[in-house]
Amino acid sequence: MSTAPGPGGGTAGSPTDAAPLGELGFYTLAGHSDSPRDLVREVQEAEALGLGSAFVSERLALKEAATLCGAAAAVTSTLGIATAATNHNTRHPLVTASIASTMHRLTGGRFTLGLGRGVAPMHAAMGLSTVTNAQLEDVTGILRTLWRGGAVVDHDGPAGTFPNLRQDATFDEDIPLLLVAIGPRSAELAGRVMDALVLHTFYSDEALTNAVAAARRGAEQAGRDPAGVRVWSVLATVGDHVPEDLRLKKTVGRLASYLRGYGDVLVAANGWDPAVLERFRADPFVRGFVGAFDARATQDELEYLAALMPDEWLAVTASGSPEQCAAAVVRQLDLGADSVILHGATPSELAPILPAYRAVRPAGLAGMPLNPGRSGP
Repeated sequence: MSTAPGPGGGTAGSPTDAAPLGELGFYTLAGHSDSPRDLVREVQEAEALGLGSAFVSERLALKEAATLCGAAAAVTSTLGIATAATNHNTRHPLVTASIASTMHRLTGGRFTLGLGRGVAPMHAAMGLSTVTNAQLEDVTGILRTLWRGGAVVDHDGPAGTFPNLRQDATFDEDIPLLLVAIGPRSAELAGRVMDALVLHTFYSDEALTNAVAAARRGAEQAGRDPAGVRVWSVLATVGDHVPEDLRLKKTVGRLASYLRGYGDVLVAANGWDPAVLERFRADPFVRGFVGAFDARATQDELEYLAALMPDEWLAVTASGSPEQCAAAVVRQLDLGADSVILHGATPSELAPILPAYRAVRPAGLAGMPLNPGRSGP
């Protein structure tokens, strides 16, 4: 029997049914939330059930990522924690570096900093520039220099101009970085400079295999070990035990929100018909709706939205019985993902699925690190 060496991102091992499943994670406060304190209960339930990691997304109302990560760290002892994602351009890089180094020591090494592009129209409304891959690569170098105790002096690069940045000369912090990405170029970037890649919900099988290949290719081209970049698929996991109105919010509502915000990239990644996306966006109800569909739409409105989407667009989920959901998770691993985020469900909603997954769990995963940015086993 193997044992967990402590909360510092170590591996799991226990013969009990609650032994941590390092290859599985969930999004806490998935979607819109009016009650950020729900995170406390969710992460404690997740740890008790054996989920390996909690991922924290950011919405600039009641989901500020640093606050939520600190709360998650305070009430857990083994659960991996990652932002997935925050944006480098919404904070000064020294502030971002400090958030990560603080979380790293607060958690004993359970934290991964996850960055992403964000939503360009929202950044434009904030007076911020559009995030580019060049900026992400540049800021990655800045952060790692600071965490190693170095100084960033007279820097003038894609991420900005910084005369003199430094944290602590005694630092030698090994903090993983992950990238949340959709397109193949971003997946290659993750393979080139990041420790992990988090993909997107509603990926087709082909999109998943293409993204995994792109990440491995990026690592190879950079002279890195392709297996050293951990790839997380993100699978909407909404079983039939969830009430129908909630199932619609977590599937139709969420996909509709994505399609309206950045559907072009998702449609391209999946090889879906862009004309269908154009018709969806041109629909008067879609154009006039205020707020996020997964937060504000009624059941009748969600059923209307579902009729605008092809069945295949909504089929790329884990649904049905717990056994069917578990089989869908295993398929993600078979397609090349190293780990799977069970998206759109709270730990209590995932509770019936986890025993079914344990019964069909592929061999060789018991040593998967609980820090979501570490590769293994």
